[in-house]
Amino acid sequence: MASSIAVCRLHMTRRVRLVKSLQKVETFLQRSIGTDVVAAQPEAPTRDESDEKGGCKSLHALQVERQEQAARSVLINCQSRTREKTLLKYLSSHGDIKNYFFYESDDLYAVVEFAKRENVASLLEGAIIPSGSHESAVPFKSRLLTLRNLHTAKSPNQQSGQQCQVQTAFPITELIKNLSREDSIDQQITSLTETYQLTEENTRLRFLVCSLLNDITAAYFPECTIKPFGSSVNGFGKLGCDLDMFLDLDGISGWNVKTPKSGLFLEYQMKQASSARAVTQNILYVIGECVDQFGPGCTRVLKILNARIPLVRFSHKPSGFQCDLTANNRVAMKSTELLYLYGELDPRVRGLVFTVRCWARTQGITSGMPGAWITNFSLTVMVLFFLQKRSPPIIPTLDHLRDLAGPADKCVIEGNDCTFVSDFSKIQLQSNTETLEQLLREFFEFYGTFQFSKMSLSIRKGQEMNKPEMGPLHIENPFETSLNVSKNVNTSQLDRFVALCQESSWLLQQSETNKPKVNEDSYNVLPWGLATLLLPSQVATINTRKKKRREPASARIKSLLESLKNKNEPKMSEGL
Repeated sequence: MASSIAVCRLHMTRRVRLVKSLQKVETFLQRSIGTDVVAAQPEAPTRDESDEKGGCKSLHALQVERQEQAARSVLINCQSRTREKTLLKYLSSHGDIKNYFFYESDDLYAVVEFAKRENVASLLEGAIIPSGSHESAVPFKSRLLTLRNLHTAKSPNQQSGQQCQVQTAFPITELIKNLSREDSIDQQITSLTETYQLTEENTRLRFLVCSLLNDITAAYFPECTIKPFGSSVNGFGKLGCDLDMFLDLDGISGWNVKTPKSGLFLEYQMKQASSARAVTQNILYVIGECVDQFGPGCTRVLKILNARIPLVRFSHKPSGFQCDLTANNRVAMKSTELLYLYGELDPRVRGLVFTVRCWARTQGITSGMPGAWITNFSLTVMVLFFLQKRSPPIIPTLDHLRDLAGPADKCVIEGNDCTFVSDFSKIQLQSNTETLEQLLREFFEFYGTFQFSKMSLSIRKGQEMNKPEMGPLHIENPFETSLNVSKNVNTSQLDRFVALCQESSWLLQQSETNKPKVNEDSYNVLPWGLATLLLPSQVATINTRKKKRREPASARIKSLLESLKNKNEPKMSEGL
């Protein structure tokens, strides 16, 4: 039986360094963004030596492990004063509990992983379909359960084991204060990464939500799999990011089998399907209707079928995730795998990506709304391209990864070569010893002077190329090379990005001489280094024919200190 739950909150002054947290994934870190995790009893991940290359686990092996964990898990809506020991005793009658944790999203929830799938089946057999409610009309036995009438603490003051608060975004002003107390810019970058990266528990919850949706789609496609992709699994996701899901039908038996002359052939029909796109639209339409009508906890379901990539969008209320389900989007899955590989090759990759993304969001370069802004994916590709341009390069080009690939890595999707090596041991990195501080400085200088008007970025080649088409910003899609992933960006947004890079480069230069002496007991600390980059910028609209005039940082720093002193001032609480 797992030990009793301890209430954990985010304490920036007691953060574990990023390198240590990567080495000890069993370390329990709690943060209150996206989901407020109360406590957990984490297990040390089982490491399959056959799936690990050079000490790194492949994305495929990681997904298989996570999917198996999710298949053995249930999500329980608990009463606010539920006793932990009483709940665990009740659940353990159905089998051994391997892992569990609590979080709050409107209500109190528990994620419980059993040792075997049979334990979950036993639990569901004992679950009651409530009478007199609309749910009784369709007794879909979901693994989203509600706990009722179990012994609870007699009074609000009695210890129940769960003392969580409603989820809230981490205030940017608090982040700036804590970053300002660090001793170096390297430590600031590490601290910021630890603050916003997905936790073990949040990742488990994402895979569980996919697994719960899989239970619904399996009614139509018994051998299908729903997998998370994008930021949820590529290593660059922040707490609170959307959950992108992919309906994978490739695992259905009977595909790609040489047709025999005799035997049994499956009867199937897709009505009114004139193309592969129409098939995808029909599949997502049916699933969208099913999720809308019968999906427990799924609300605000939208079927966006005429988009370039058809999808079903909905909110999963129990987890608090905004979800996008797509099908036949295999190139996106390969892009996820590529970014995951780059992030695993060198810890500086993730640190720099997190920092640049955070900076971009606070300065309004990126946005959660569609428009002419630079996207997080484009920004990540820009960071990867910059790291390929270092001397010596920190990460290899995609062409080099393709050359290292073996026969099993061969992958062609809709005529696009998506081949790259999956065996980490074949990738030999060059010795680059630049610090995160050096890289951050050089990143802003690099793009503050880049010739965007003439050149295109390509991480496949690792070098600038002549722009194949007109447009402010051209970033080659790594796999669909004829596409520009930044086609939506307009001139004013690109000019603002360049101006902010120039300003940030100048601010970091001042940090060498303006670093304040931090007193342990001091409440107000003068922002310096990375913290100054997260303050509101003086860069507004930039005239493309006029050179931006750099504004001094002193006015920005003074303004921030005034807001910190005045408790009545509203805080900037937008999540990054």
